Amino acid sequence: MDTQSLSDPRAFAPHGATPASTPMQRVMLDDVPLNRFHVKIAGLTFGAHFTEGYALGTISYALASLNRQIPLDAFWIGLLGSSALIGIFLGSLVFGWLSDKLGRQKIFLLSFVIITAAAFAQFYATTPAMLVALRVLIGFGMGGDFAVGHAILAEFSPRRHRGTLLGSFSVIWTIGYVIANVVGMHYADASPDAWRWLLASAGVPALLVLVLRIGTPESPRWLLGQGRAEEAHRIVRKHFGENVALEADNGEHFAPAGGFARLFKPDLIRRTIFNCAFFVCLVIPYFAIYTFLPSILSAIHLDGGSRADLLLNGFLVLGAVIGIWLTIRLSRRGFLIGSFAITCVSLLALAVLPSSATMAMIVAFGVFTLTMSAFSNLVGVFPPECFPTEARACGVGLAIASSRLGSAIGTFLLPIGIAQAGIQMTMLALAGVLLVGMVVSIAWAPETKDLTLREASGG
Repeated sequence: MDTQSLSDPRAFAPHGATPASTPMQRVMLDDVPLNRFHVKIAGLTFGAHFTEGYALGTISYALASLNRQIPLDAFWIGLLGSSALIGIFLGSLVFGWLSDKLGRQKIFLLSFVIITAAAFAQFYATTPAMLVALRVLIGFGMGGDFAVGHAILAEFSPRRHRGTLLGSFSVIWTIGYVIANVVGMHYADASPDAWRWLLASAGVPALLVLVLRIGTPESPRWLLGQGRAEEAHRIVRKHFGENVALEADNGEHFAPAGGFARLFKPDLIRRTIFNCAFFVCLVIPYFAIYTFLPSILSAIHLDGGSRADLLLNGFLVLGAVIGIWLTIRLSRRGFLIGSFAITCVSLLALAVLPSSATMAMIVAFGVFTLTMSAFSNLVGVFPPECFPTEARACGVGLAIASSRLGSAIGTFLLPIGIAQAGIQMTMLALAGVLLVGMVVSIAWAPETKDLTLREASGG
């Protein structure tokens, strides 16, 4: 393809705008430049991740407020902390499968109907059991959005910018999470019912995302896989121009057979196991530690009040931003393996350092936080790039479901582990999880950075 055509704005004129005298240069969807439609789809998925980070972040400070009104034992604290993660596990599996069968757009909308309704309903919870049920429901919607949001943005994005866009999920999620923490620090003690307002406030951004998602088109790659080629091409022409084509415009359509069984075929099983394993090993320490951050800081004698919380939350945001740059500059595989090594050593340091080594522990926790936040960007990049279109949402959904099941178990067990075995043994156990992630990545992580979506998924 003539490289000059890629820089000629006339080659990318919207449908009906290209003069008849201008030759039409054929451009693949993977190679189009960013346009307003890409920005819109990215904004809708980013808004969802902000909401999800905020909704998960509110629980930490809401639990402290709720515990003063309704005393909770370690079982209920662990269950409330992990309930949304349990819901994400279920929703990722159910909606990931439905998305590959029924389409991306329906789940893209339905997931936020569920999140919005359940988030506002938390205000009226009267028992811990009712609140657990609503948090599971919120997580169920989030699971659907994680599965379909990653898939739909990957399927619309050009390969040159795909890593940045998918990696940015983590940044936006982290910003939502940190804002929830900041709000919780300042308002969790405002009144006996502050926990109700804190939890229900997640319904506000959820409602905004829901309204803005109305009218989102179906993924043309999914339509092509269903044999609905004309619909797919019509969407591509409308949003990218008359001269833009799907990779399969030569008459070859993606195989419509997908589902979870496809993930365990010989050509995909190693990638399936890798994506599930690395995702699990990354999020178990992340959610276990940051769901109970105030308690963790107190246990390792770094309880500096809101200043310590703000510092570490600032590190989360900074690390996420750095992670975007590293995703662009480094190989996917090298970034992943190196980050697992650094976070593992950081937790080992927290486990073995004496309580008197305050500065060393602050450095270790800071390095852990920056690195964990930075390479969390890869959870939005690897799964969509590793699976073909007919099984992409199922593959992303299974990886997310596995990670949330693992993180739910870790979050549930963390307060019990600290109470029974102590903070040092708990940190050693979490360091062991990161070590497993590093070994799995060394053995099986593919390099997908410069491949088209079909090449990256083995297409």
